[in-house]
Amino acid sequence: MSIFDNWNRWKDFLGDRVEQAENLGMSEDTITSFAKKIGDYLSENVDPKNDQDRVLKDLWSVAAEPERLVLARLMMKMVTSDPVKSSQ
Repeated sequence: MSIFDNWNRWKDFLGDRVEQAENLGMSEDTITSFAKKIGDYLSENVDPKNDQDRVLKDLWSVAAEPERLVLARLMMKMVTSDPVKSSQ
C-alpha cells in the first residue's frame, strides 16, 4: 500500500518529514519551499487516491503561486499539530 492510498498515512508521513527537517535546523520558510515543490510535483504527476487528495489537487490547480505557499504552510501546520496521529 502506497502512502498516497490512505489520508492518515500520508499525513503521518508528511508530519514525520516536517519534524525531521525542523530537527535538522531548517527554517520554516525553507520547509515551506520544499513542501510547495512537493505539492507542485504531486499535482502534476500523482492521481488523487481519495477525496481529501482530490480537494487538495483541485485547490492547488486554481491557486496562484503565493496561495500555493499558503496551502503548503497550512498542510505543514495541519500535520504537525494533529493531536491524534493514526497510522492505518
